[in-house]
Amino acid sequence: MEIEERITELERRLAALERTDHPGTRTAGGDLWALDGLTTMLAEHHIAHGGVLFTGKVQLPTDEHYAWQYARPTDELLDEDWSQAADSFAALGHPVRMRLLHEILGGRRTAAELAALEDLGTTGQIYHHLRQLTAAGWLHTAARGRYEVPPGRVVPLLVMFAAARP
Repeated sequence: MEIEERITELERRLAALERTDHPGTRTAGGDLWALDGLTTMLAEHHIAHGGVLFTGKVQLPTDEHYAWQYARPTDELLDEDWSQAADSFAALGHPVRMRLLHEILGGRRTAAELAALEDLGTTGQIYHHLRQLTAAGWLHTAARGRYEVPPGRVVPLLVMFAAARP
C-alpha cells in the first residue's frame, strides 16, 4: 500500500474516532468497521433513512459454529406490522424458557436432560415451555425428544439477549 493510501486510510479512521454526531455508536476501541460497511451498503442502494445490521460468528460450548448477518432498511422496519413479532417475543418472555434456551445452546438437548435440571418445574411444564419455543421458531425437534435452536436463530437469539442487557 502506498504512503498516500495509508495516510488517507488513517485520516478516515481518525475522523470516525473523533465523530461527535453519533456518540453511542463507538466501540471501546473506536473500530466502526461494521457500521462503515452498513453505511456503504445503504449508500450503494440509495437508502436515505438508514438501517440496522446484526451480525455474529459464534462457537458454542458444543463446538458447533455459526455465522450470520442480517441488515434491514429503517423504512422497511417502521412500515411493518410489529404486532406480528409479539408471539416470538412472548416466547422469550419467561425465565424458564430463557433458561431452557441457554441450556440447549450449552449442550443439554434432550427432554430428559432438561427435566433433570433444578428449578424448571415438572416434566409437563417443561414440555409446555418447549412447545411454546418450538411454535415461535426458537427451537425445533432434531430427533425424538432432542431439541435444537435452528442455525438461523442462534446468533439472533444471542443478539436479542445482548440487546436486552443494560
